[in-house]
Amino acid sequence: MKEAPEHSKTWMEAVQKLDRASSLDEKTMEIAYIAVLAAVGLESGIPFHVKRAKELGASREDIKSAILLGLPAVGNKVIKSLSIALSSFDEV
Repeated sequence: MKEAPEHSKTWMEAVQKLDRASSLDEKTMEIAYIAVLAAVGLESGIPFHVKRAKELGASREDIKSAILLGLPAVGNKVIKSLSIALSSFDEV
């Protein structure tokens, strides 16, 4: 963001437009996004999105289910994200 502010601004505008185009409610979108992050192995974004999902009313079981949703498709690589997600959820 600091090194390429115009790129960052453009990217965030695109993300916001994609969010508005979705028919999913915010909580469902966050839960789905957590599942995608776990499936592709992008653990760094999980804490932020878990906290946001929790703010929107997601339960600990919702988060666990989102992470484990990818097991059949991508295998046990999603398990790596489970402790990150649950630790983030449990933070006060």
